[in-house]
Amino acid sequence: MGAVARRAGRFGVDGVGAVGWANQPFCGRVEDMSAGILSRPLFESDAAVAAALRAEIDRQQSTLELIASENHTSLAVRQASGSVFAHKYAEGYPGKRYYGGCVNMDTVESLAIERALKLFPGAAHANVQPHSGAQANTAVYLVVLQPGDTVLSLDLAHGGHLTHGMKLNFSGATYKIVHYGVDRQTERCDMAAIRRLAQECKPKLIICGASAYPRTIDFAAFGEIARECGARLMADIAHIAGMVAVGLHPSPLPHADFVTTTTHKTLRGPRGGLILCGEADAKLVDRWVFPGTQGGPHMHTIAAKAVAFGEALRPEFRSYQQQTLDNAQALAAALQQRGYRLVSGGTDNHLMLVDLRSNHPNVTGKDAEGWLEQAGIIVNKNMIPFDERKPVHTSGLRIGTPALTSRGMKALEMTRVAELIHEVIGSGGDAGTIERVRARVRELCARFVIPD
Repeated sequence: MGAVARRAGRFGVDGVGAVGWANQPFCGRVEDMSAGILSRPLFESDAAVAAALRAEIDRQQSTLELIASENHTSLAVRQASGSVFAHKYAEGYPGKRYYGGCVNMDTVESLAIERALKLFPGAAHANVQPHSGAQANTAVYLVVLQPGDTVLSLDLAHGGHLTHGMKLNFSGATYKIVHYGVDRQTERCDMAAIRRLAQECKPKLIICGASAYPRTIDFAAFGEIARECGARLMADIAHIAGMVAVGLHPSPLPHADFVTTTTHKTLRGPRGGLILCGEADAKLVDRWVFPGTQGGPHMHTIAAKAVAFGEALRPEFRSYQQQTLDNAQALAAALQQRGYRLVSGGTDNHLMLVDLRSNHPNVTGKDAEGWLEQAGIIVNKNMIPFDERKPVHTSGLRIGTPALTSRGMKALEMTRVAELIHEVIGSGGDAGTIERVRARVRELCARFVIPD
């Protein structure tokens, strides 16, 4: 991948500014993605790790990332994540630490909290310490539930998440899980059916939110159901948080008692978690994060969260989210034009579920995922509602547009990506076809380099 001219003044002298990168294609050297991270000291001290990092940079730059839960952060986020904040223990919360020397820890954590509350108006309290979305969910469960209590949540096979009660997960092992699913005909949440189920099982906690649901979630209806049956409501918005933050998806606030999310995916920050709640639950939430489920917070990640939240408060972040949605619509339409059936008939957000049986009945999600990766197109196999195949094979693919949108791609590129996907899957894994598509993928990636 040859070097091309960098846009002068894009990030200022030190590369930290990050203003305006959110919705424009980046023109720069492949090395720019690693600025400040892949440097001579790493090569000199650990050549093996440096080589792996170099290979991963090359892999990301030369492939099309279509996994709906992945994205590309700004250089500013990566610099904060790899900063000296990684050195410091800061058990406790701002102004109430169990270690000395935490003045700057207090500053960045307070900034992250302040910005999170601006991003999600209606929340009275934010805890930015969870190491992941899973740990954010864990803390909420411990606030609300005792072992054996009943939880009503979306079935993993219908788009839910592992931590929403999958039997091999701690949530399924600890609580009595009752799952709701999507309607067999519409493949959407049937709120009347969910209401009846809630009235029957009388859950203590209802969970709404998903990891593979392409339609708008009716948080208001879930709130009504929770109040009717005396349950608390937790909205897990890990996938749609970026859209919620800018008003392009309805907010779960004030309908939900607790809102959890990851800080990567559509929020485009570092890997981590966030909990939002009302003032009445704030002390218990904080207690169950620390010392309940975690020790020292990862202050380098919290600093990176603060940076990402600051980026998300800028006007260009809304443009980025809108483009992500526009790209999803364009990609969905292009796939449908090539004969692919999409679960629920399309998408309202950043992701879609492709039912491969519609025009490739003998191709599994595992097959398609493997062939596409060889061609430089990264997706994940995914079960579709009422899938007759096992989770290790699946009948579908989950495809999302956040990462390609971060590279500056738009509707025209989505049509081209759909054609590349179709060629690979339609070839049945033919090596020659894969090689030709791989070359075209590299050309496309060279035009839309991952931003710094």
